[in-house]
Amino acid sequence: MSSESDIIPDLQACVLCEDVRQEAGGQQTLVGIIGLIPAPAVPIAFFKLCLWTRWCGGTGDFLQTSLILTPDDEPIAQSEVQFSLPSLEAHATNVHVFGGIQFVKHGLHTVEVRVDNELRLRFPLPIMQVRQ
Repeated sequence: MSSESDIIPDLQACVLCEDVRQEAGGQQTLVGIIGLIPAPAVPIAFFKLCLWTRWCGGTGDFLQTSLILTPDDEPIAQSEVQFSLPSLEAHATNVHVFGGIQFVKHGLHTVEVRVDNELRLRFPLPIMQVRQ
């Protein structure tokens, strides 16, 4: 985690998706980008969801915590990863894998991304009731 001499990085990008695949050339492919989840009935379960993040513009050692929250702000999934940025020109790409997630009610859920327990991003994840 960060010290006084560290520079907190900027969150350059954050994408919720169904999977992140590592290609032979080292590149990553994001599969099934999620902006909302249509659900005819709840509960609705997912084998896994992935949160892809990219950090830049900082230096030091950090702890990223990512959460998925219910409409009542109760956590239903959490993942942590430590990462380092040795220089301001460096970047770090993290993939959080949330396994076995179940959404038990429709409504506006939330995804949060924190670095060293400081909120850096919060965005909505609607679980929308749809007709079959």
